[in-house]
Amino acid sequence: MVLEARHQLKPLNQSGRLQTIILTLLAMVAFAANSLLNRFALGQGTLDPASFTTVRLASGAIVLGLIGLFRKEKGWLKQSGGWFSAGFLFLYAIAFSFAYLSLNTGTGALILFGSVQVTMILAALYFGERPQILEWTGIILALGGLVYLVFPGLQAPSLLGSTLMTAAGISWGFYTLRGTNSKDPLADTASNFIRTVPFILAVSIINIRSIQLSTNGLIVASISGALTSGVGYTIWYAALRGLSKTRAATVQLSVPILAAWSGVVFLEENITLRLMLAGFLILGGIGLSVFGRGGSTGINN
Repeated sequence: MVLEARHQLKPLNQSGRLQTIILTLLAMVAFAANSLLNRFALGQGTLDPASFTTVRLASGAIVLGLIGLFRKEKGWLKQSGGWFSAGFLFLYAIAFSFAYLSLNTGTGALILFGSVQVTMILAALYFGERPQILEWTGIILALGGLVYLVFPGLQAPSLLGSTLMTAAGISWGFYTLRGTNSKDPLADTASNFIRTVPFILAVSIINIRSIQLSTNGLIVASISGALTSGVGYTIWYAALRGLSKTRAATVQLSVPILAAWSGVVFLEENITLRLMLAGFLILGGIGLSVFGRGGSTGINN
């Protein structure tokens, strides 16, 4: 089954809520760092998209597989993850990389996160979640902040690029949804990455005549795969145990603004009034959505 049984959130105590918040923040920082690394490698032309995806997923598989070797239980790989999850992970990574060959950053981000939102919120409604008015208001406000952030760079997207980025967003949405059932985030994420190996080998063979490599590109892709993807996605699966589907969808809208601020710090990009206002709208909308349910914390109540 593409989607497994309904995600039942167990009530968390104060310590559990704090853990969920910390894990979620760490995951969003990892996602933003991953976006920064992708922009650097692909924007500088240090690697072609297929090679970047291959190195990214392979390094994640190697690092998580090595970590898994220290686990005491046997057969953890066969019992964890799944081919559907691995397929969604691969489709997200490869479609994302190739989409940016014909999309600019702003247009790509809007299509990607719009697709993620629609996928996960529709799934939440299907499984019986009913966001309250403050949650809907927060979602709309955060999406509006994203549109405002990327608006100067928006342009009519190519059909191929928009199709690929939509596929990436839907794939990531389903990959996240499957993580809401994870009982062992590390084993599941490791298994998913390892299962992408046959897919990336096939892509490497098909792309062999278009390979473009550089030392800097390989280093960046390896860091992206091992840390911000492999470890970051493990943290995300752990955070999902304390988040509803609606909230898991909404908090991811923080990634573009975190990535933009990271660009200011690490890539010496300019800070603008638009960036500050967009950050206020996005983070304010997320806060309203996450903490706006009946005055509660909004985390697994």
